[in-house]
Amino acid sequence: MSSDLRSPQLAIQYTLRTPAHVSALFYTHNGALIVGSDDGSLRFYQPPATKVVKAIRGLGSEVSSVAGLRSSLGDCCVWVACGTSVTLFDLGAYPLIQTAENALKSIKVGEDDSDLVNEASISLSENQKNLSFTTDNGTVGTVDLTTSAVQRMRVHHSSICATVRFIPDRPGEVVSGGYDSTLMHFDWRQGSILSRRQFSSPPPTSEVSLSPPFVLCLAVSITGAVAAGTADGQLWVGLGGDKRVSIKKSRKWEGLREEMGLSCKVADGPIVTLAFLNPETIVTSSLLGVVSLHSVHIRGTASNWKVESTALGQTEIIAKVNAIAIHGNSISIGGLTTDGKGIVEVYRLDFV
Repeated sequence: MSSDLRSPQLAIQYTLRTPAHVSALFYTHNGALIVGSDDGSLRFYQPPATKVVKAIRGLGSEVSSVAGLRSSLGDCCVWVACGTSVTLFDLGAYPLIQTAENALKSIKVGEDDSDLVNEASISLSENQKNLSFTTDNGTVGTVDLTTSAVQRMRVHHSSICATVRFIPDRPGEVVSGGYDSTLMHFDWRQGSILSRRQFSSPPPTSEVSLSPPFVLCLAVSITGAVAAGTADGQLWVGLGGDKRVSIKKSRKWEGLREEMGLSCKVADGPIVTLAFLNPETIVTSSLLGVVSLHSVHIRGTASNWKVESTALGQTEIIAKVNAIAIHGNSISIGGLTTDGKGIVEVYRLDFV
């Protein structure tokens, strides 16, 4: 249960430039990289090649999220969260440059024209039959991808809901985070809330006022640990639902239990994106591109658990970060440059 004791080194491999801000990143199962932008376009790459292989354009709104779906055609089918809808495309099909007219399916999930979708996540269980989503109105919902039926949770976040994830081995449960500084855990089949975790700001250490602890990003490991990043630079790791520390499987996931969580201040600004490198290791990026690695140590009792953080470096060209994606030891970070263009920096993480 210990993390790699060697020193991590992050080295940039290449960059990808786009006309508009990069707003979403997604690696397919086979390692293809999909880049979404705020001008309603998607670009499909086959690393390490830097040439665009396929593209989608003219979707009309920012691409806020991309979720992959394996199919008989390979892993080129993706659900794109854009505007008030989630839309399915097959990037393995012709033409090389697609538009909304080439979509296989589109499902409106926003409650009105101003209720924009922020994130879409595909369940990794039950044959990928369900998609979860979040919206500006604070809604957490799911879509049955077989029937296109939309279900919304009965309890909403009181502000923008930024992020949601299905919980591995818990096919009926999701966890979400929002600008109300709250994580919520739902039984999505019943539409009911099972648990919640409210964040509060730590006491100020200087005259500089801190941002509220809005939950901007979260991730769930394959073992059931949850990590959340906040606008005031906190990383919170919930281990109550981690299979490595649970003796037996409980009736419901217990990942938000306060006494089994670790909280630490890891950035001077907002943590805008994070991902698990493996069940013991989390990679985060701040808004201004400070990239860090966090090793979670869970030997012994909960009182001995700790998070050790290591600064990996600063993004080279990205001025503001919007997204991160990890495939193997490749880490892609996307955002915008000082002149307002889009860019992805692709790094290799090694332990030496």
